Amino acid sequence: MSSILYEDTLDAGCHWSMTVRRGHSLRLIDNEGGANVGMLMYNPMSPLERINVPDTLKCQHTFKLTKGNCIYSDMGRVFCSITEDSAGWHDAACGTCNKALVEKRWGRKTYQQARNDMHRNGFDSFLIELAKYGLGKKDLAANLNLFSRVETDNDGNLRFIENASKAGDVVELRFEMDTLVVMHSCPHPLNTSAQWPVKPVTWQLREAEAVASDDYCQNSCDENKRGFMNNYLYHLGVSGGAR
Repeated sequence: MSSILYEDTLDAGCHWSMTVRRGHSLRLIDNEGGANVGMLMYNPMSPLERINVPDTLKCQHTFKLTKGNCIYSDMGRVFCSITEDSAGWHDAACGTCNKALVEKRWGRKTYQQARNDMHRNGFDSFLIELAKYGLGKKDLAANLNLFSRVETDNDGNLRFIENASKAGDVVELRFEMDTLVVMHSCPHPLNTSAQWPVKPVTWQLREAEAVASDDYCQNSCDENKRGFMNNYLYHLGVSGGAR
């Protein structure tokens, strides 16, 4: 494993953003178990290109995300690949919590009342971070919920699995192109815990190993091969994409 270039903690119920460069990885560690990391992705050079969760799931024929899956932009390119995952299941179907939901389930705590233990919500957290880059509501997209597991029954009902992620669980994202990453550690929208369910997450930036010809993520399905070819053309400066 490569050495850590930078490490910090996304405190419980907080938000952060950064540009992760191509050839680097973002390693997330659930410190206590039961964490949730809401995440959005954008092309920092052209933010109109952003994460496309429906295409990410559809082209890889999956409902959950785990090792071997790639996260796609709406231009058919691969933002990042999941190269390591001990949690085994990450939700990409349920969106994020908002102010009304948080207040209904866990009450209202403002900064004046609770300082850094205030109750934040995912929707506003995304908007705060997006505003730093001149982006707003019109730029929101469906998001990932890393470390969260949601199952469905035969009738299509969704069920949140409490504490699916354990203390020390890791997910590592290898970035295949420069990517603006926006994230928060607010509750999953289906979490019904009686207590305010927010947990801290450690994040590490590392230098990623070069993508080999037998790379597991690239070769996990034909669609991913095409996605990597789209990235290759993009970095060559060629418009369009692979078919």
